[in-house]
Amino acid sequence: MKTFNYWFGIPVALAVALGTASPALSQAVAINSSSPAVQLNGTSGGSQKDSKGCAGFIASAPNHVIQVAEDANLQFTLQSSGQPALLIRSSSGQDFCVPADSYSNGKVTIPGRWTKGTYSVYVGDRAKGQHSYTLSISRS
Repeated sequence: MKTFNYWFGIPVALAVALGTASPALSQAVAINSSSPAVQLNGTSGGSQKDSKGCAGFIASAPNHVIQVAEDANLQFTLQSSGQPALLIRSSSGQDFCVPADSYSNGKVTIPGRWTKGTYSVYVGDRAKGQHSYTLSISRS
């Protein structure tokens, strides 16, 4: 009977561990020429300080991973309360980072020509807060 209890406990412990680990998982999104505008939601901030200081505090894993299938004019728009910042890191290591200012009411926009590749998106908070956010990615 002890063997049964032991083996029963392993799946339960694994399910609990995986259930509590979900905030560290990144949401992956593919963008191509036929993609409609994408709207993503999550929670800003984290315990890790952005090494360049622009985004404030971020999660250890990106909030979203964006796969751009072909060069495109895209606009990333973040809306959140607190002191949000949007950090987008390309697979080549180039960073694009824009914090909200006191006039934007928590809105950050990064438009541009995005080349084919993978981008890690971090939604930080400069005051170490955690707030719900909406991130929209659209063609510009």
